[in-house]
Amino acid sequence: MNNTLTITDNRTGKQYDVPIENETIRALDLRKIKVNDDDFGLMTYDPAFMNTASCKSRITFIDGDKGILEYRGIPIDVLAEKSTYLEVAYLLLHGKLPTESELKDWTWNITHHTFINESIKQVMDGFHYNAHPMGMFIAMLGALGTFYPDAKDIFNQESRWKQIYRLIAKVPTIAAFAYRHRIGMQYSYPDNDLSYEGNFLNMMFKTTELKYKPDPVLERALSILFILHADHEQNCSTNAMRSIASAQTDPFSSMAGAAAALYGPLHGGANEMVLRMLNEIGSINNIPEYIKRVKAGEFRLMGFGHRVYNNYDPRAQIIKKAAYDVFEVTGKDPLLDIALELERIALEDEYFVKRKLYPNVDFYSGIIYQAMRFPVDMFPVLFAIPRTSGWLAQWSEMLDDPDQKIARPRQIYLGARTASYTPMSARNGKTEFAKA
Repeated sequence: MNNTLTITDNRTGKQYDVPIENETIRALDLRKIKVNDDDFGLMTYDPAFMNTASCKSRITFIDGDKGILEYRGIPIDVLAEKSTYLEVAYLLLHGKLPTESELKDWTWNITHHTFINESIKQVMDGFHYNAHPMGMFIAMLGALGTFYPDAKDIFNQESRWKQIYRLIAKVPTIAAFAYRHRIGMQYSYPDNDLSYEGNFLNMMFKTTELKYKPDPVLERALSILFILHADHEQNCSTNAMRSIASAQTDPFSSMAGAAAALYGPLHGGANEMVLRMLNEIGSINNIPEYIKRVKAGEFRLMGFGHRVYNNYDPRAQIIKKAAYDVFEVTGKDPLLDIALELERIALEDEYFVKRKLYPNVDFYSGIIYQAMRFPVDMFPVLFAIPRTSGWLAQWSEMLDDPDQKIARPRQIYLGARTASYTPMSARNGKTEFAKA
């Protein structure tokens, strides 16, 4: 048969035909490969999911070699140019772009769930003044779920959509409140007359004005950044969302776990690390020495290279263009010149070209956020706000997938077997582990 893989087990000489579907074989099909009938069967070892598909999805397509990113089949650059974030969130969750009336209803539902229960502010007020905004964000997500017992009714479509409205609407409010708490300012409440992005800017930066009016250029730049961060296939935080939710956990708790995964410096904290790197370099004159140290293996060049992309990250090119629009309003950030020179070197230097270390989405996003007056420790939170729609789309898709069961990876056990028990009086305090 053409659509099969024939495997020869050289231990036994037996051959096995394994079906190929969508360029994939099922891991469970390998279990029939055994030496003896009482063997467990063959497994694959893939500790970081480098070549293992954990689900089937119709949401996001990535071709890392060609630098392609699509939401529901639509190229990311087209969406960034022509759509708003809420329109893209609708696309991710519904599988199609909305009509004018659908977008109006969708926007209304999101807009009218932006307020959070006054009681939950006590949770926020309990944090120390210098608590990290992402830590507050994660905790608030978990706490918020306790206010909505109906969120546990995950197979009720009406209830499911209500939680989707609530979460997409409330994450900007939680994020802005965390920021205001951090700097000791009174909370600025949602303004339902503003756009999704404009309202977030209002809750972040409103001071004494009666009506906050966001700059349209910054509002649009934020929408583009939100679109680019909305989903990115089965990354660490999305995998966490699906894994937690596979236990039929409510979406608030699942999202708290996803946000915790995003908190890490290798994921949502990467753009913060880029900015710290640029500040450390300090001047274009210091770049050659810094590059020399990177090549010597002292540290990594942050913002370059990606687990998926072996080409220029398509999101990085869009953000680079948006950066110039932002700087027309805010003034040019002196770090931009350092960033541009680093990019030029990385695209020409054989060391980086050979290793396919192209700029990724984190390289320019931090510079834009800083120009817009977002503090560095808010960067992971700014990532989590738009990723909410992607997490929820992946969550909803998983719940409707008949193949999905509770996540439970296998392990290769290398420890001791049937070890003897040593009484307390005979233990010498040394710990010995069986060697692989």
